[in-house]
Amino acid sequence: MVKPRIILNSQTFQLTITRLSHQLIEVHNDFSDSVIIGLQPRGIFLARRIQKELCRILKKKNIPCGELDVTFYRDDFRKKELIPNKTNIDFIIEDKNVVLVDDVLFTGRTIRAGLDAMLAFGRPKDVELLVLIDRRLSRHLPIQAKYKGKTIDSIASEKVRVDWKETEGQDKVWITNEQD
Repeated sequence: MVKPRIILNSQTFQLTITRLSHQLIEVHNDFSDSVIIGLQPRGIFLARRIQKELCRILKKKNIPCGELDVTFYRDDFRKKELIPNKTNIDFIIEDKNVVLVDDVLFTGRTIRAGLDAMLAFGRPKDVELLVLIDRRLSRHLPIQAKYKGKTIDSIASEKVRVDWKETEGQDKVWITNEQD
């Protein structure tokens, strides 16, 4: 039995978001040809935080940021009781650089579903993946993130949990046993 342990506290959580934002600026400059799309349900919190931090650093009023529901694009949607979320992409992604955002990269299946769902909105020039936590040893598909907040090695029975200030009242990432 592994005792739950925190791998990002609220201070390192914010530092990680700031670092990821600066890495994005190095590649995307002022985001004039780039957009951010967060995957529902929990990637949207990271996408919004990244957008807010980019606007602060670049002193811009708005950087396009959308929310994408992948429920019906998942390969397991008939096996699980999944509740669809809202998709909100009110901008054009055709010929744009898309930064796809999720909180945890585990098997890669959610990201694959996100890529399929995103194509309903056009054909981007380029797609990059940004994740807060990369569980690198558990991939089922050949998907990897270009931008990673933290890379961890964990066993299959462990669960990585991201708590957001918006929903759980405090920012932190921790590892616990699956049954906890």
